Amino acid sequence: MGQMVIAVAGSTGFVGRHVVAELLSRGHRVRALARDMKKAGKVLAAHADLEIVQGHAHAAAGASALVKGADAVVNCVGIIREVRGGQPFEQAHVDIPKRLTDAFRAELGVRGVAIGGAIGGARFVQISALGVTDEDTRPGGTTRYQKSKFDGEMVVRRSGLAWTILRPGMIHGADGEFMQMARGWATGRALPFLFMPYFARRTDGAMSLVPGKTEPATLAPVYVDDVAWAVGESMAREQAIGEVYNLVGPETLTWSEVLTFVRDHVPNGKRELPVFGIPGPLAVAKARGLKALGMDGLLPFDDGMAIMGMRDSLAEMSKARQHLGFEGRAFRETMAGYANQMV
Repeated sequence: MGQMVIAVAGSTGFVGRHVVAELLSRGHRVRALARDMKKAGKVLAAHADLEIVQGHAHAAAGASALVKGADAVVNCVGIIREVRGGQPFEQAHVDIPKRLTDAFRAELGVRGVAIGGAIGGARFVQISALGVTDEDTRPGGTTRYQKSKFDGEMVVRRSGLAWTILRPGMIHGADGEFMQMARGWATGRALPFLFMPYFARRTDGAMSLVPGKTEPATLAPVYVDDVAWAVGESMAREQAIGEVYNLVGPETLTWSEVLTFVRDHVPNGKRELPVFGIPGPLAVAKARGLKALGMDGLLPFDDGMAIMGMRDSLAEMSKARQHLGFEGRAFRETMAGYANQMV
């Protein structure tokens, strides 16, 4: 595969900026869409093969400007929760894939490029999320986040383009939102100040508010640069066309173990701080109650985040290994390597 012009939506987000760097390192030209040019200038390193296009992916004009002259598109747009005045899930996860696929098809049509083109062009890679389905084409998620992510996948599947869908689990990296939040907890500089929280589930699986024995969910965190590498490989391998790949790391940990390791390795982490499981069903009820009162902005989470935090985030990785050669890096070794950057 030679040099391609690759359009990246969500380029200034946590995953997007790593995807941009990966694609540039592979010798591609990148067109990055950014709403805020000042932010783009800070998080995207200047490069001769990088062009930043100002616009909104949910607007037809922005999508068209991004894909003009592109051979491939990567959609990294995603939100974990809705905030007042911000994008709703449906806009971020469904409308934007529709805008991008429509604009890309139109652009390819003008240039006479085959819409379902194989290796070397006309590729579309969608960053989705683990847990959106229980089978490839049947919704399995119960939260609005998961349902909207699945609906976005279906938009891409039906686009007629040469698509690949990636479903990462919990993504970590020094500049990631979760790891920065965990650093705030570990240093005692962010609420709740006195402990590091996770959503604990009842061992009997019930959502009852009656006190009962609880446990942390289990996850296999995936490093952000490994996700970006998988995007690059998806562009390079014809076998990836029309495929969906789970992406998780090789190390399985509980949320308690993840947070304890972060606490013990970030600069100025307070090792005396306990890691504490907040009863998940109670967190769900509280989030829903405050939302009904129009006060959901008082919490740093919504009911969907609490529900997903109680569920294991693990996946079968054989297809990603066979098709992409994917071998993720272990959480503890990787996090220990970048911990000193988290200041």
